[in-house]
Amino acid sequence: MTAAIAWIAELGIGDAEVVGGKGANLGELARARFPVPDGFVVTATAFTDAMRDGGVSERLRSLAAGIDVDDPVALEKASAALQAAVHEVGVPADLRAEVADAYRQLGGGVTQAVAVRSSAAGEDGADTSYAGMNATFTNVVGTDELMRAIVDCWASVFGQRVVAYRAGREVTSDPAIAVVVQAMVDSQRSGIMFSVDPSTGDRSRLVIEAAFGLGEVVVSGFVEPDTYIVSRDKRSILNARVGHQDFQIVRGSDGRDARVGLDPAVGASRVLSDSEVLALADLALRVEAHYGSPQDMEWAMDSAGTIYLVQSRPITTLGDPAGTPAAAPAPGTSKVLVAGLAASPGVAVGKVRVLTGPEDGADLRDGEVLVAERTTPDWVPTMRRASALVTDSGGLTCHAAIVSRELSVPAVVGTRKATTVLRSGELVTVDGATGEVYAGDVSAGLSSGGGATAVTAAAQAGPAAAAPEPLATRLYVNLAFPERAAEVAALDVDGVGLLRAEFMLTSALGGTHPKKLIADGDSAGFVDRMTAALLEITRPFAPRPVVYRSTDFRTNEFRALDGGDEYEPHEENPMIGLRGCYRYIRDPEVFALELEVLARVRDETPNLHLMIPFVRTLWELEACLEAIDASPLGAQKGLHRWVMAEVPSVAYRIPEYAALGIDGVSIGSNDLTQLVLGVDRDSETCTELFDEADAAVLDTIRRIVEASRAAGITSSLCGQAPSNRPEFAEHLVRFGITSISVNPDAVGAARRTIAAAERRVIVDAARRTRAQ
Repeated sequence: MTAAIAWIAELGIGDAEVVGGKGANLGELARARFPVPDGFVVTATAFTDAMRDGGVSERLRSLAAGIDVDDPVALEKASAALQAAVHEVGVPADLRAEVADAYRQLGGGVTQAVAVRSSAAGEDGADTSYAGMNATFTNVVGTDELMRAIVDCWASVFGQRVVAYRAGREVTSDPAIAVVVQAMVDSQRSGIMFSVDPSTGDRSRLVIEAAFGLGEVVVSGFVEPDTYIVSRDKRSILNARVGHQDFQIVRGSDGRDARVGLDPAVGASRVLSDSEVLALADLALRVEAHYGSPQDMEWAMDSAGTIYLVQSRPITTLGDPAGTPAAAPAPGTSKVLVAGLAASPGVAVGKVRVLTGPEDGADLRDGEVLVAERTTPDWVPTMRRASALVTDSGGLTCHAAIVSRELSVPAVVGTRKATTVLRSGELVTVDGATGEVYAGDVSAGLSSGGGATAVTAAAQAGPAAAAPEPLATRLYVNLAFPERAAEVAALDVDGVGLLRAEFMLTSALGGTHPKKLIADGDSAGFVDRMTAALLEITRPFAPRPVVYRSTDFRTNEFRALDGGDEYEPHEENPMIGLRGCYRYIRDPEVFALELEVLARVRDETPNLHLMIPFVRTLWELEACLEAIDASPLGAQKGLHRWVMAEVPSVAYRIPEYAALGIDGVSIGSNDLTQLVLGVDRDSETCTELFDEADAAVLDTIRRIVEASRAAGITSSLCGQAPSNRPEFAEHLVRFGITSISVNPDAVGAARRTIAAAERRVIVDAARRTRAQ
């Protein structure tokens, strides 16, 4: 080992400061004789020496110190200038000679294909927030290309995301980055494995994901990988879910990455055999035993079936150990009729009822499994009576998925063919946790036989009956149905962070469009029904706050109501059309009725507050607030006015919104994600693109939280992300969010995740203080 070059086989976990987290972990594995590809690390010292000797260290420090990360244009300009300075220096001649010599020693000479990956200090440690922010290159061939890749890795430490992140964390030390260079595995199959279940914290089983070709397609979410669930104790496969893959990334004829289409039959076939799954499982458990903690690993398998580890890091998002679920049916013992996205957990058994529209709802008998192409709000009365829901279309944030979770009804969405494959009258078992629909009654072998568990048991109880840990971050629940209010109010939560109006509104309207109802003279009846429904929620939660999000129907949803064709325009893209705040200005008559309801409810229970959805511009919010002030609701003292942060423009407008008297913002991660990434949240075709944890989405959320804090108003998040993926809550805590609102069945997991995140933030702060 020299100051510039360190061989992976000579490294250990204690070398992270010199070779970064990734390099140190790979060395630790190699020294413990785990299968790690040969390679070396260009140390962080080599980077800092190159920048110093190249005469740019002071320039880099000066440029980095003056960046305004809240100014996107300035951030982009500064990042480009920093990266240009790195490229200006390049790899010095003496370092180039050392790297070239090490490259030749890998065994393949100057034609050896290598993987070149950044290894930042702090990456792949107990706090992995830097992971994925820096550059990675695969199938790099030749000395010149290797040098370019090293410089690109160096420059990535000054990328916009990293610069903004460092500023947000108040990291003032000079950035340093090492670069890992390893012999490239000609991966025929690859993926990720977790030594415990990361989504549930279940320590009785481990999870393996696999795809054809390079693992980038799995890590980046480009394909739907196979998922294998393995019992840790019995070393047996509990469940094997075959994914779907249209293409793979392999080494091309020129030695570089090539995207190759897959034959549909191959893309739909199983990636790993049982013996290969168990071999990977055994490796995962040995790695965990070595480290003494659960691990998240990346693996690759060549054409000979040899397995290599290319990364390992701690799983940092686990709560307390979860209970052990029962095993799934063994492969081959039950026939899967259709499969889709696991939208709402639980298991239900019932006869199928295929319906073409909500007008056929009377045909569904209580306890039957509702099968439809898709659902809209007017389906809710029918959905209440179903034991489970299966749809052809939709993603994890579609109407069917959201309502099913609210109702604690198992649901599978996006099957593409349920309405044509399933037949009314046949008995099926729906497993909402795996997204599968089985022939007959196989509930005895599934994890939650007999249907979804009660909220009070599943959400509130942890592994032990100890008193819940106090949180600095407030924890709220999302709610939509009055009949569940008393049950959910018994949970240890701070109130309702999101009370969705649409489902109560549908019931109060009786399936009639609100303007037709007004024209028919039934306005008073509507106000009475809505008032009664809201009081069922505000009473059991009092004095805890209940934040009511006013109606956010889209035109296609309103048009489905009786009389809707007469009052609703046709829009090609209703998701970004006449909805939310702008609708209240265009259609004040309906909004006025809603405000009258809120005023009447607050007369009895003043813990009710208002949240305005889908706010796009300053002027429309001003007009909306004027309408509120002019109504009976506006005269009431103590009313808090919130806005939903769903449109990216809110990150810019928060100071102006606060000046108008807005008390807080609540981030709707579903809409925000679709607008930041440009992907329809209801599209089953684009499901793999919809990711609330995408770096761009997380950066937008961070900006909103920080802008709210600067403006002196509160911030919350009430989308599906913390409910579906409790580990997402850790990002929010680190950003400094005021509160998080989750579905009732996710309260327990979210509380444990938030508590763990808060503890880590405190420990990190203490360590920084001691280091000063």
